[in-house]
Amino acid sequence: MENQTQQSDSVQRVAQLLKDMNHDRDIVMLPSTGRTSAEAADSLGCQVAEIAKSIVFRRLSDDAAVMVIASGANRIDEQKVSAIVGDIGKANAKFVRDRIGYAIGGVCPIGHATKSVILLDQDLFAFETVWAAAGHPHAVFPMTPAQLKTMTDAPVVDIAASWTAP
Repeated sequence: MENQTQQSDSVQRVAQLLKDMNHDRDIVMLPSTGRTSAEAADSLGCQVAEIAKSIVFRRLSDDAAVMVIASGANRIDEQKVSAIVGDIGKANAKFVRDRIGYAIGGVCPIGHATKSVILLDQDLFAFETVWAAAGHPHAVFPMTPAQLKTMTDAPVVDIAASWTAP
């Protein structure tokens, strides 16, 4: 399984992109799936909040892909996102695969199939290192939040939903 994952076209594409960007850290292959932030954090031995999860929406006005890269501990406030990029709706798995180029569970913040709108959660900047999917549910890569911003050229915004304890 691990060898097959390492040979995945998506993982190879991400590895080449990282090399082209002179990224100094390697892709890490997880022993178990990292489809969710909790699974990835458990495999890595880090906090859920240190996982940079990529959630894709569909902008209603032009059908553009809108990717929000958020702290794994945060729920995304769709109204905050809409206030920044215009009205959004849910993106199904086909839309994500067609527009972003990765399957849900392995959506990488770089190397998208089409130009997409990207927003970065300001809460990621509380950490020295964050981890993002590298094109496959078993593949992740580390970076600083500043490196993530450089890689994506995305604005840093407040997108976390507020919540109150019951």
